[in-house]
Amino acid sequence: MLELVLFDVDGVLLSEERYFDGSALAVWELLYSPRYLGLEGSFTATPSEEEIRSIREKVFLNDEILHALKGKGVNSNWDMVYLSFSYQLLRGLHEFFHHDRAQVESWLKFPLDGQILPEIGGRLRDIGFQPDFAAFLNTLQNTDAVQHGLLRALNDWAREWTGVTTDQFGRTSALWSVTMHVFQEWYLGADHYRERYGQAPHEEKRGFLYDEIPIRPAEEIREILEWLRDRDLLLGMGTGRPRMETRIPLSALHLLDPFEPSRIVTADDVLEAENAAPQYAPLAKPHPFTYLRAIVPDEPALRLLRRPLPLTGADRILIVGDSLADWLAAGKIGCRFAATLTGLSGQEARASFEERGVRWIVDDVTQLPDVLHGILNR
Repeated sequence: MLELVLFDVDGVLLSEERYFDGSALAVWELLYSPRYLGLEGSFTATPSEEEIRSIREKVFLNDEILHALKGKGVNSNWDMVYLSFSYQLLRGLHEFFHHDRAQVESWLKFPLDGQILPEIGGRLRDIGFQPDFAAFLNTLQNTDAVQHGLLRALNDWAREWTGVTTDQFGRTSALWSVTMHVFQEWYLGADHYRERYGQAPHEEKRGFLYDEIPIRPAEEIREILEWLRDRDLLLGMGTGRPRMETRIPLSALHLLDPFEPSRIVTADDVLEAENAAPQYAPLAKPHPFTYLRAIVPDEPALRLLRRPLPLTGADRILIVGDSLADWLAAGKIGCRFAATLTGLSGQEARASFEERGVRWIVDDVTQLPDVLHGILNR
């Protein structure tokens, strides 16, 4: 029998397209805006749709880089932006290392924050450095690092390429915070960014928050959620989105009410837990914490993280996700898992899920009743 169904959001309830657009624009700004590296190139805070399409094609190589990151278990857009930018920054430091080794060593001894990036960018412009997105794709395809190991690998690449031992890269670094806030400006827009963070954004951007597109017509998704509720199932969600950008679009689409408020877990909850228990960081998916918090909503983070896995009785919980990260998290907890084919890879993801023995695979969430009847009628 089932008691609880937990949903991912992006690629399951809502399309990821605007998130990926915002990710590409954030990487582009970090590379070309004078506020950050300011490399030779053009930057605008008000791109047209045509410019957005062009930037995303360049930054993510017609989404090949997105596919590679997803295939490595990277599920957070924040991490995607951070990895994409940090790799290019490291390439630049590698090239500049041959001109001024002492300067590179000095930069890598201290946090790479928003104040130091323009200084680095100025020196990189002097040597004519330009990003190489194909090189990033090649590195992703040839590294054994996966999931959060990719973030840790940045320190290894820094040592390999410059000979400098550093710990300035990682999910708790100053640079990660810089890249996260740039993405948040693009996605939230200026007004919601002020509301969320209590400070002015660096650029006045419109934001994508109200451009969200549901995977299926919202009324069809609502019917499925009500169908599950009518069978006495509790509903929750575990998402890499922050709280505001989870609640606002889902509420606007009338899809928030069926979920138990205490079982809606977002990136804000993950960050709070990382602050409370830094020795366990990073806790974003594929770490199981996001879903664990939805399963046991009131338990202190440190105690929850110490629980032995798999959880007793976890087979009464179903996680519905579109990515390898969701599947990995479900497996660690011991939950059942249903895969939707509405993520970035679409129908191509079916073979990958089948190879991993996923029993329930649906084209989209509206097909959940087709695969759940057998479980619910036991």
